[in-house]
Amino acid sequence: MFSRLRPYIPIAILAALIFYFGFQALTGDRGILAWTNRDETLAARTAELKRLQAERADLEVRTRLLRNNSLSKDLLEERARSLLGLSDPRDYVIRTSSARAG
Repeated sequence: MFSRLRPYIPIAILAALIFYFGFQALTGDRGILAWTNRDETLAARTAELKRLQAERADLEVRTRLLRNNSLSKDLLEERARSLLGLSDPRDYVIRTSSARAG
């Protein structure tokens, strides 16, 4: 019986490989059905990249103002008061969670 099926074994293996790779091309991580998910992920990551670039630009400006050759006394005083938790007696201080984390 095995001798009659022997010529069909390579065809069965080839058919199984074609089915496997076809299934992966359709439903795999990089398959056809995953395109919409990739597009959504790309849009979300692009928005996050723009936000992080804007945040970095802001931090670069603030850092430039704290360097020795161009020290901004107002910014230095603001950072010192924020880190030490001090304020002028004439100031109104409203603390938020982000102010305590800074």
